[in-house]
Amino acid sequence: MLDLSRMRALHAVSVHGSVSAAAIALGYTPSAVSQAIAKLERETRTPLLERRGRGVVLTDAAVRLADTARELLALVERAETELDERRGLPTGRLTVAAFPTAARDLLPGVLARLAREHPTVDARMSEVDPHLSVGLVARGAVDLAVAHDWDINPLPAPEGMERATLGEDRCDVIVPRGHRLAGRGVIVATDLVHEHWICQPPGTVCHDWLVRTLRATGHEPDLAHQVAEFQTQLALVDAGLGIALVPRLGRGALPSGVVALRLDPVPVRRLYAYWRVGAARRPAITETVRLLRAAAAAA
Repeated sequence: MLDLSRMRALHAVSVHGSVSAAAIALGYTPSAVSQAIAKLERETRTPLLERRGRGVVLTDAAVRLADTARELLALVERAETELDERRGLPTGRLTVAAFPTAARDLLPGVLARLAREHPTVDARMSEVDPHLSVGLVARGAVDLAVAHDWDINPLPAPEGMERATLGEDRCDVIVPRGHRLAGRGVIVATDLVHEHWICQPPGTVCHDWLVRTLRATGHEPDLAHQVAEFQTQLALVDAGLGIALVPRLGRGALPSGVVALRLDPVPVRRLYAYWRVGAARRPAITETVRLLRAAAAAA
């Protein structure tokens, strides 16, 4: 008889790519995950992990077993959803992946209210980029993702998943107070040619949107500084090192040395919650989505 908790550990390693990352996702220690895999190897009399450099990779047998684990966990999720639905109250562990500004501005209040009103829900949050978080939900690694996209770079809902629109997040161009455009109020993309930009690293949704928009003017953007945190971007703008496109969600108060300008048309990030179809009726998910909508509307 295969132990489900050990199958869950193997599935987590296959999804996250390492024992340490799987441990973080499961809320275990790396040692506990390694021990679970070792016991599963003894149960199956099959090697499941191979050393590769400083890390590990799944054997061919482990890959097939991890696929089976995914199917088993999906069945368990459906059974748990049916039981939760019959009880009618949010309960159980809920894992949420959220992009950084949502993690800063939306999730603290939502998770606090969820804990206060539904103490039997054990909610856990991880900060994850939207391009990755939706895939984590699809593969069963997390229950719910809070993600965003842009009009020129839509983020689809993979097969077997549902999503709800939470709201919109408008973005402004942030320039130093002494910048040539600081007194304009409203600008267009062609006003931003030949500027030094401070932006997020390649591979992020914000970086891709900025590059596409500026290239549409016929000019290659000058990406002088690439940093993940918007607060760091604001500090660099405040120091006079460039300009940045910064969303309003989670932005907080602007430094005194910068000015926010409205870009026409206004860049808008659309905010979504994603979950698996099999968990659509789970009260913990429906209640969390409701709270996220209310928080986004008030932001």
